[in-house]
Amino acid sequence: MPRFPIHMPQLGESMAEATVQEIFISPGDTVSADQNIFEVETDKAMMEVTTPCGGTISEITCEVGTSYAVGSQLAFIEASEEDAIKAGLVKPDSGETEEVSEEPETTDEDSVHFKVDEESMIHHNQKEEPRSVKPTVDGSLPVPIRSSVYLSPRMRHRMEELGLNSADLAGLPGSGAGGRVTVEDFENFISDLEQNHMTDASPMRIAVADSMRRSWTRPLATVTVPILMDRVLNHRKSLDPKPGVTLYAMRALAIALSENTAVAGRLIGNRIVHPNAIDIGFAVEVEDGVLVPVIRNVEQKGLQELQAPYEDLVKRGQNRKLPLESTGGGIATVTNVGPFGITDATPIPLPEQNLVLGMMAGRKLPIWDREKDDFVPKIESNFILSFDHRILDGGAAGRLLQRIDQLLQEPEKL
Repeated sequence: MPRFPIHMPQLGESMAEATVQEIFISPGDTVSADQNIFEVETDKAMMEVTTPCGGTISEITCEVGTSYAVGSQLAFIEASEEDAIKAGLVKPDSGETEEVSEEPETTDEDSVHFKVDEESMIHHNQKEEPRSVKPTVDGSLPVPIRSSVYLSPRMRHRMEELGLNSADLAGLPGSGAGGRVTVEDFENFISDLEQNHMTDASPMRIAVADSMRRSWTRPLATVTVPILMDRVLNHRKSLDPKPGVTLYAMRALAIALSENTAVAGRLIGNRIVHPNAIDIGFAVEVEDGVLVPVIRNVEQKGLQELQAPYEDLVKRGQNRKLPLESTGGGIATVTNVGPFGITDATPIPLPEQNLVLGMMAGRKLPIWDREKDDFVPKIESNFILSFDHRILDGGAAGRLLQRIDQLLQEPEKL
């Protein structure tokens, strides 16, 4: 039977590579279509690589603990022509199979994971011009961003060799003109680092760091409103099973955003792009980082309908095994840091989002009751909204929090 390669699939929109963590099969094993054969770790989650069709594993070319770029060969499978046609490995009209070469010819360009185009290359014999990168929104609209820190071509080339960016040089004093960091300053900095105890950062930690660095390129602002949580907590006690407090906040935020989608929009050029759906994410702490599973169309579903998928995603997130349909694409995130006793914080929205709502620890405080004309003990929690100041001002952000407060005071309607 002919044999076909099994490649590293594109398991996420931003995925460039993944590390093989576990191999579930051996050469000679008979497998079925869509059977899990490898567990791989991306910078966001643990995911599975499956077989393209049924057949027999003839060879495994990957190794545990090694990272492979998308499209790399991981194994080979022997399959019948009928199964190969069903899987799209063979064109039924021509009978041509996917070309397999035991020793493929390679070029210098083939040996790198990321190809650099002519426009992005550094030309040392040309006058340096300010460079810009073009991140995209939903894979389409380009947004130019110019760096505020000048780096010479030589410096930038050296940093690229070491996989560093300008944020890694924060706090490094420069000896050049105007305090500019020179290559000599940089080399001394690297040499000094080698004298310290260092450990490798996990892929998750690197992903979080890169996400926060990109988020901080925008003018972010934060506002806080104290919200009484007694009615939410009493309503929660009356239900079995009991929804998480975070779910109440997600539902209130989704309803508020559905009433005015512009506040969750993104500024692209001179237009505000409104979201097509009210998909809300929530933060789940994992080892050495945070994952943000997303629930779709939260404004259309009540608490009871949301509870089961919410709890399922919490468990999957903690195990770093989120389904692809529950990652990315959210318009806002809710993060509950109350369990850690935090009463004040500055949450930072994801780069692709405009809003993040932070829930702080509840505290029993004496609150003035107009009806009783006296102070009464109530549970109060600070709700903190961080947002892109280009989209929202303090007034609009405050009104959004007030609307969330109104909705939480009637939890039975959520």
